[in-house]
Amino acid sequence: MSLPLIIGALWVVAAAITAMLPMRTQMVPGITLLIAAPVLLVWIGLTHGWLWLAFGTFALVSMFRNPLLYFIRRALGYPSPDPRKAAP
Repeated sequence: MSLPLIIGALWVVAAAITAMLPMRTQMVPGITLLIAAPVLLVWIGLTHGWLWLAFGTFALVSMFRNPLLYFIRRALGYPSPDPRKAAP
């Protein structure tokens, strides 16, 4: 197994652990994972091809759909709910 796939698997484990945290403590590790994901996906794509890059991108968008929608809405100037006031 290659190093990018091992690090990708560790990223998935870290994302699962982060998802189990209470919402108020998910922000910092979640944003860290969200920032690290494109770098990891490009590395996997360069090593294993564009198909694996596409699978990883679809998985990332699926996992982070709500934070991505939040940031897109903020960037476009639309109102968006405050994630810190989400239900516990």
